[in-house]
Amino acid sequence: MNLVPLLFTCFRNIFRNRMRSLLTSLGIIIGVGSVIIMVAIGEGAQREIENRITTMGTNLIQIMPRRFIGRGQAGAPQARPVRISKADAVKLKAEASYAMAVSGISQRNLTISGNGVVWSTTVMGVEPGYLTIRSWGVAEGIFFDEDDLSARNRVAVLGATVVSQLFGTSSPLGQQVRIGANHFTVIGVLEKKGAGGGGNDQDDLIMIPLDTCLTRLLNTKYLNTIAMSVVSKDYMESARKEAELILREAHELRENDASDFEIMNSADLIDMASETTRTLTLLLAAIAGVSLLVGGIGIMNIMLVSVTERTREIGIRMSVGARRRDILLQFLSESIILSLMGGLIGIGTAFLVCRLLEFAAIPTAVNPVIVLAAVMFSVFVGVFFGFYPARKAAGMYPIDALRYE
Repeated sequence: MNLVPLLFTCFRNIFRNRMRSLLTSLGIIIGVGSVIIMVAIGEGAQREIENRITTMGTNLIQIMPRRFIGRGQAGAPQARPVRISKADAVKLKAEASYAMAVSGISQRNLTISGNGVVWSTTVMGVEPGYLTIRSWGVAEGIFFDEDDLSARNRVAVLGATVVSQLFGTSSPLGQQVRIGANHFTVIGVLEKKGAGGGGNDQDDLIMIPLDTCLTRLLNTKYLNTIAMSVVSKDYMESARKEAELILREAHELRENDASDFEIMNSADLIDMASETTRTLTLLLAAIAGVSLLVGGIGIMNIMLVSVTERTREIGIRMSVGARRRDILLQFLSESIILSLMGGLIGIGTAFLVCRLLEFAAIPTAVNPVIVLAAVMFSVFVGVFFGFYPARKAAGMYPIDALRYE
């Protein structure tokens, strides 16, 4: 049978029962659309997480104290915190050859007041190199320097959210904000950063000199974190190993002793988040893919009904010279076309839904590979579930088919 007459016959039979054909393809439409949408949402979320982690800083290494599990007086497990200090940050800054900038960080959520307004925010004690580490800039005014750090000056740089809450649209430069019992002079406003890796507002903070924070506010010598920016992404692993050796020496750890600190870089954070998102995406896609199998069963069911309805037609075609393979090819082609049409409509629907989700501020990323795989799977479903009805039609005896009522 020639291809053009075959396709013409298939489309004529499909469009003869438009509603039934549409309902038959509905399972494929929903299945293909669901798989593409679920994967697009997963990949969109993954890219968004990666972008947010990237805003934390380029070539970033973070060093945090590790909690050891010891034994209490009653023998019960008890967390024993280990601390990192300003001296550790000073040693890293002096000896780390791969470091572009190093900053100790001490932070706490505190209530502040200014311009007659009270607000709860994150107060961060940092060193001048912190802006380099975070790839951050100052939108207005200046950032504090080493002289402010060593003199423990009471100066502050505000995030955009704090500025809007305390001062509205007016400039905060030169104004006073109160943190605890200390009054700080505002010398700068940070550029807007937006949401961070955990979805928190990165602009809802105040930065003050680290030494001022440790002595005037918190009365401690210990840090929450040490942040370090590496000169190049190519040296991340070398910088991590070097930082580990420097800190082990500072903490006087023997060769067999476990490190009492943790070192994590931005690539580790991205890998962790990506792995979680990828697992969830595969799970959602697998659940959505079940509807493709349901759709394939629906196609097989309708094709079996179609074979029964067209038994006399099959007999007539065989009696005028149609071969068994012609009958097989015709019904198999109809099954493939129904499945492929459902797949194409499902792809179009998925693109439309993804566009609507973008308008609703839900990030999506349609993967062309998934779209191509959906098309190929639609064809496979048509062949797999259409073969049995087509074979049943081709296996009829012409005389029995002509006698069928």
